[in-house]
Amino acid sequence: MQDFAIIWDWLGFAVRWLHVITAMAWIGSSFYFVALDLGLRKAPHLPPGAHGEEWQVHGGGFYHIQKYLVAPDNMPEHLIWFKWESYTTWLSGAALLMIVYWAGAELYMINPAKADLAIWQGILISAASLTVGWLVYDFLCKSGLGEKPTFLMVLLFILLVVMAYGYDQVFTGRASLLHLGAFTATIMTANVFFIIMPNQRIVVKDLQEGRTPDPKYGKIAKLRSTHNNYLTLPVVFLMLSNHYPLAFASEYNWLIAALVFLMGVSIRHYFNTRHAGTGNPTWTWAVTALLFIAIMWLSTAPLRNDTYEESEARPLTATQQVFAAAEGFEEITSIIPGRCAMCHAREPFYDGIHRAPKNILLETPNDIARAARQIYLQAGVSVAMPPANVSFIEEDERKAIIRWYRDAARDLPFSLAAK
Repeated sequence: MQDFAIIWDWLGFAVRWLHVITAMAWIGSSFYFVALDLGLRKAPHLPPGAHGEEWQVHGGGFYHIQKYLVAPDNMPEHLIWFKWESYTTWLSGAALLMIVYWAGAELYMINPAKADLAIWQGILISAASLTVGWLVYDFLCKSGLGEKPTFLMVLLFILLVVMAYGYDQVFTGRASLLHLGAFTATIMTANVFFIIMPNQRIVVKDLQEGRTPDPKYGKIAKLRSTHNNYLTLPVVFLMLSNHYPLAFASEYNWLIAALVFLMGVSIRHYFNTRHAGTGNPTWTWAVTALLFIAIMWLSTAPLRNDTYEESEARPLTATQQVFAAAEGFEEITSIIPGRCAMCHAREPFYDGIHRAPKNILLETPNDIARAARQIYLQAGVSVAMPPANVSFIEEDERKAIIRWYRDAARDLPFSLAAK
């Protein structure tokens, strides 16, 4: 199926769209409830067991909200649960990880210059690391450190930095930061699925059966919810990082990630303090700005140009060999370098480009064979590349790209046609 690459790309787009929408819903509701919780006010007329209340106005109406620390005396008739925003965000993110990084492991995930892994080994490390991360974090939370929340947060930060460094020793820079984001997001969703929701169900069941709920369940859920609150902004940064080589292609990308987590703390501390009405810590602005300046400086540290040479010496895969041997490849190797290599080069010479976009190189025949699918989608069936057609690629050249790719794709098994 010669145009399976197009279907696969649209599938990736659709899943990414779903992921962004559900993430917006999850983050929005999370931030809303944290702000609501911190903004609650005491009032003399509150019903028994109520901790505080808040009046809000939105959409032309007024809302009166009350919070119970444990639970009301009786089970309300209508109860809304907030869980599917989290679950769907994680499930769609996992699907996107599989579509982009597992199916495209040769290009996006595995870097033989770091670890010469088979594709199945890279996928196994990818999946296992997400599971192990949750188990370690959950053990720390249940070990008694929950009574020392600040120390626990420091340990969580250390765990994340260790994982950032570990991922960078195994995967490409792009995959390293993306996996660190997935690692963190897995902890967040697992908090909801394994801790927060079960604890809420226990409280609801106690109410339904006429028992007084134990406040410890709310306390445990509150700790995990607080962790989620401070991890949200760094996760968003890490998920966006794959579009910015200055973030993921730096020698110190793991350290950049560590500083991003600190930025997440400083930003959320400001908003949480403001929402609680306990101060106006504007010093967090300066801290955040200094951290971001440090990140920009680290991004200019020596980039991994040595890995380019090592990757060029790496043999082509069977799929890539099909594209290199296909009719029209010689013509393509005369088109692409002249139209694309001013940016997609080991040493780009186009003004303002310091690193090949997304680390995709298009200088040599091997480079072109490795990026066949991207060339076909970006410069063949669409006119996304070159941007604004700055290198004046001709229509006949785009047609040549399409012919070359489709002729080669006919010789590929269905399962490989999208790679």
